[in-house]
Amino acid sequence: MKLGISTFVTDESMSAAALARAAEERGFDALFLAEHSHIPVSRETPYPLGSELPRQYFRAADPFVALAAAASVTTTLRLGTGVSLLVQRDVIHTAKAVASLDLVSGGRVIYGVGVGWNREEMRNHGTDPRTRGRLLDERIEALRAIWKNDEASYSGQYVRFDPIFSWPKPSPLPPVYIGGNSEAAADRARRLGDGWLPNAVRDPAQVPAQLALVADTGLPVTATSAPPDERLLAAYAEAGAERVTFSVAPAPEADTLRRLDELAPLLRKVGRLGTSAVRKVDEA
Repeated sequence: MKLGISTFVTDESMSAAALARAAEERGFDALFLAEHSHIPVSRETPYPLGSELPRQYFRAADPFVALAAAASVTTTLRLGTGVSLLVQRDVIHTAKAVASLDLVSGGRVIYGVGVGWNREEMRNHGTDPRTRGRLLDERIEALRAIWKNDEASYSGQYVRFDPIFSWPKPSPLPPVYIGGNSEAAADRARRLGDGWLPNAVRDPAQVPAQLALVADTGLPVTATSAPPDERLLAAYAEAGAERVTFSVAPAPEADTLRRLDELAPLLRKVGRLGTSAVRKVDEA
């Protein structure tokens, strides 16, 4: 099982390039960046975690710009969005952005997408929150059409465009990981995803049930924003997760480097996990 980092890059945090270089040097497999174009001043939608909305949501840099900077100073680090709010994006521009990032990074992109939670933010982009799931389905299909076909077109209920030319054409196609914790998100991953990108659970005992939602598909699972809990990591390794990412709060460079150094020893421990991993950690 691999370990990565999930975070926001902001105007107040360690730069994307420096962060990516430091993560790769310490042996982390991937860097996933969150996206919010803006946060409406008047907001009725409650923050899903139930507290005040953290500052980084207001100050997030564009993930594709930040990941391009990360690509320029790394060679093996996978570059992911966690998640891109495709229901708030123009699909043709986004197809080009993802394909361009894949080109400049040498094929290291994992395109994580989700329906989002902030209804006011969606509405400001002209998206009806009531139909965002069906819109996301069509935009995922349209993305792949643009990436694969020399003369790409799409005709759906919400997404329509006549044949277009658009390059670069990534080959192989960037994997699309479906974000979200619900059964609906898992179902979308089964239907349209190359992987599933749920938030990590906190109780190791809940891991098998979470991964069982897609177990019969063989889809790779990256569980994001996990705490540095060895028993939880062991449970994900035992259940066959592809990757777990740690949530790293955006902070100045010295603080972020200190946090990465605290997390790095878990790379060696996870590398030793195998069958009956939870039992082995418990006995250690």
